[in-house]
Amino acid sequence: MTSAPSSPLLSPLHDRHVALGAKMADFGGWEMPIEYPGGGVVAEHTAVRERVGIFDVSHLGKASVTGAGAAEFVNACLTNDLRRIAPGSAQYTLCCDESGGVVDDLIAYLRADDDVFLIPNAANTAEVVRRLKAAAPDGVEVTGRHQDFGVVAVQGPRSDEVLQALGLPTGHDYMSFVEADWQGAPVIVCRTGYTGERGYELVPRWDDAPALWDALVSAAADQGGIPCGLGARDTLRTEMGYPLHGQDLSLEISPVQARSGWAVGWKKDTFWGKEALVAEKAAPTRLMRGLLVTGRGIPRAHCGVTRDGATVGEVTSGTFSPTLRQGIALAMLAPEVADGETVEIDVRGRSLPATVVKPPFVQTQTRQA
Repeated sequence: MTSAPSSPLLSPLHDRHVALGAKMADFGGWEMPIEYPGGGVVAEHTAVRERVGIFDVSHLGKASVTGAGAAEFVNACLTNDLRRIAPGSAQYTLCCDESGGVVDDLIAYLRADDDVFLIPNAANTAEVVRRLKAAAPDGVEVTGRHQDFGVVAVQGPRSDEVLQALGLPTGHDYMSFVEADWQGAPVIVCRTGYTGERGYELVPRWDDAPALWDALVSAAADQGGIPCGLGARDTLRTEMGYPLHGQDLSLEISPVQARSGWAVGWKKDTFWGKEALVAEKAAPTRLMRGLLVTGRGIPRAHCGVTRDGATVGEVTSGTFSPTLRQGIALAMLAPEVADGETVEIDVRGRSLPATVVKPPFVQTQTRQA
């Protein structure tokens, strides 16, 4: 895997975050806002669940695969089946290695049979592009476009009102996108997100991102919304049970183990890692489950999990749920551990009781028309 650069990269919105007094931190090799003054993670999390929040996620990667047969080529490499969707739709998919480990999880935008736009995770973009380039047949071009575009997420039940205030399209189907125009500049408006709430991800050109951000933040304020950092993005996605690469998915944690098999086209003739994943599917050695803490405490990644004194797994992601006001976690557990059972999480030597559950931990309206 390609290591992160020694000096963090900067979002096209970096100056905006500094002006707002955001707490900044390294995230996948990028200096990004973790939270803003005025309430921090809990206030930002609540704004998204109840109203609307605006996120800068320009650190996410971007790549284009173009040329005759581009979609067919991508489909032969990544796990999900692009034949399930039509141009104008997006799809969650995974890039695996031959052992079935996850190099990255990403979103594929099917623009046409000869044009697929990919949004990988920040730290893994170079490796995904490298692998696709190495495998690409003549006539198919793979181009890394990491700093050609920004990405701004508008998330929450009032997200439509925010976009409508800017004259941008809303109301299209979940996981579909529209190529729109805003003040003479192109912007992709995709009905996706990482919070579990109704929302959109906007992909403007890099230099157009600051003006679009300013307009979105202003329109969100009219709806009681606020800018949100990656701290709230993490608590929101954990409440939904959405995996984070590097913790809940990795070269050591396969889609089968992470219960992401729904994003695998099992009937496809080929994709990277298929043979290993088909074999593992028949007899997985561990599976991802949710843990709802019933005592006082907050689980964190790498905390051990026991049942009746015997080790049965490990936490991969843990946090305090602002919605539930209690600790929650995703954990890799032995397959025999069932939903509804009580386990204990070792939090710095203290045993914290939890109930095994199936995520999401909260109910939302992600797919609502």
